[in-house]
Amino acid sequence: MGLPKTDDIRVGNQRVTLNAFNGTETKEHLRQTAVQIIASGPSIADLVFNNQQLGTPTIFVNGSLSLLSEQTFTSIAGWVISDARFIHHQPNILKNHYNGQPLYATLAVFEALAASHPEIMLNYHQAMRVLYPVDRPWGVKSNKPWHSKLALTAKRLIRKSSLKEFADHPSFVINSTHKPKPIGVSLDVTDGFVEAGTVAYVAAQLAFSRQASAIHLYGIDLLNSNQPRFYENKDNSAPCKLDKAITDRIVPSFNLLGKVYKDHGVTVYNHSPVSKDLFDELY
Repeated sequence: MGLPKTDDIRVGNQRVTLNAFNGTETKEHLRQTAVQIIASGPSIADLVFNNQQLGTPTIFVNGSLSLLSEQTFTSIAGWVISDARFIHHQPNILKNHYNGQPLYATLAVFEALAASHPEIMLNYHQAMRVLYPVDRPWGVKSNKPWHSKLALTAKRLIRKSSLKEFADHPSFVINSTHKPKPIGVSLDVTDGFVEAGTVAYVAAQLAFSRQASAIHLYGIDLLNSNQPRFYENKDNSAPCKLDKAITDRIVPSFNLLGKVYKDHGVTVYNHSPVSKDLFDELY
């Protein structure tokens, strides 16, 4: 089954139509400019943004959008959320900082958003685009039982597949021999993105698909994942499982991404002073 081009989401007693990401849309093109992705690692709190960075096309992930209250970013290229649990853990970030910036998220995220922030969905759905994880198009489940209410087509999108099934697909590079499980990277998230345990990996694939000339990563700390994210404190921090996936999944996935994208002319830079030495294929 091919991925849907649109999805209808119920918002109260209304329905809104969300378009899926389509890399051929002119407005999605970054026109061979460099893009920066700002993750949520604690190192972001120590980062001093200069005027050049503030003017660089920027993709925020999860709670890093809250930087808009401190800095004047003049080229917001998007906001990425891949896990619906973020909607429940950090509702105030949506209320306080989202006002129609391009939002790229999974179906599960949009279902959670429609339930908890219906006014945001109704007001800004035209700025939203669906991203599908290639091996489980629905995405990471919300904490609420949405699935029992889904139409048959949507339920089919929940099916979990093996990345090996996409090894011959032209939009993906899959390492089927990687242990304990295969890893991969997307060349065009129009056909889906590959998960690696962190939303920043999704954002990097989106940036490449939008024809960025270079990708600069900030706040991909990993080694201090036991600490609150820069926008959290010890009382409101969400659970983090990064430490369990770093060696087996996140690091090898980013190394694969860095090598594949470099082979396609796009260099990926990791600016986190915390995780700089973890990667062999990021600059």
